[in-house]
Amino acid sequence: MAEEASVQLKVPRKGYRLFKTKTWMVFIEGLWHNNPIFGMVLGICSTLAVTNLMANALVMSLAVTIILIVNSLVISLLRHVIPERVRMVTYMLVISTLVITVDQTLKIFVPDISRALGPYVALIITNCILMGRAEAYAINNPPYVTVIDAVGVGFGYTFSLMVIAFFREILGFGSLFGIRVLPDSITPMALLSVPPGAFFALGTFILVINVIRNRGK
Repeated sequence: MAEEASVQLKVPRKGYRLFKTKTWMVFIEGLWHNNPIFGMVLGICSTLAVTNLMANALVMSLAVTIILIVNSLVISLLRHVIPERVRMVTYMLVISTLVITVDQTLKIFVPDISRALGPYVALIITNCILMGRAEAYAINNPPYVTVIDAVGVGFGYTFSLMVIAFFREILGFGSLFGIRVLPDSITPMALLSVPPGAFFALGTFILVINVIRNRGK
């Protein structure tokens, strides 16, 4: 506890919530207040693309979370040696290496899901969540709390994708993880299984979450 209390967290940009010194609060900040989907509204493209099925959403969520944690850890460890003028290039180099590694791993172990995700795994390189947390947090804080922040943000991203995918798959296809759960007598809502339905599902999700957050204030 003494070690936790001694950790001083930095806030690099005006407008970011001030973190308390307890490390579990860093996790809550990443999971809820700085949630990438309904808090920071980042990574929306992949959210719209892969949430038609829960299996796709789960694989994408795990891929982004793993890359986010490792990337944040590497940037934090190198924060004192990365020159200011090339820090963005450094972020891209580390992120690209991690994304290529994950992409090839998926092609080897889960080729069907890899094909279903198509180019969206490779496009994690351009995901603003990774660049945003590297620049806003990892480059300014020690590895321990940086990893906690990355885990919180990654779990928040996973939570958002899985909730949206749950409703899109069960209402749009009548199944969960490819297993039929609704009776054949119930006709699925085709709108939720197509791209326009993704906008509707995402907007509804953000609306509901913001109502809950505002009531909690």
